Amino acid sequence: MAAWDESELRRVGAATELRISSRRPDGTLRPAVTIWHAAVGDALYIRSAHGPENGWFRRALRSGAGRVTAGGVEKDVTFGLADEAVAPAVDAALHAKYDRYGPGPVGAITGPDAAATTLLVMPA
Repeated sequence: MAAWDESELRRVGAATELRISSRRPDGTLRPAVTIWHAAVGDALYIRSAHGPENGWFRRALRSGAGRVTAGGVEKDVTFGLADEAVAPAVDAALHAKYDRYGPGPVGAITGPDAAATTLLVMPA
């Protein structure tokens, strides 16, 4: 697994929104979806606000590959379920970044239910 370049991860992590595209079986990219995200340590994490049945989440998990765009960085990436031990740190980072939008939006991507949809995003 490749590591993030420190500058790229900082720029992606600082961006308010991230555009995510998963790969189809033929290798082409699906249309991008805008989501919230958090950088924790040397990794990037994303979650599904609508649970594991959300279309973009199912497709990203199934394909395991795609592309993200944020903060002026466009990168081919891999997706995989994150280790559940990182959930509290991801919750904290998401709260710090998005609490200004109110409890409803940030509540959809934090807590035990949302933690189950935490994907680790790493450069391909």
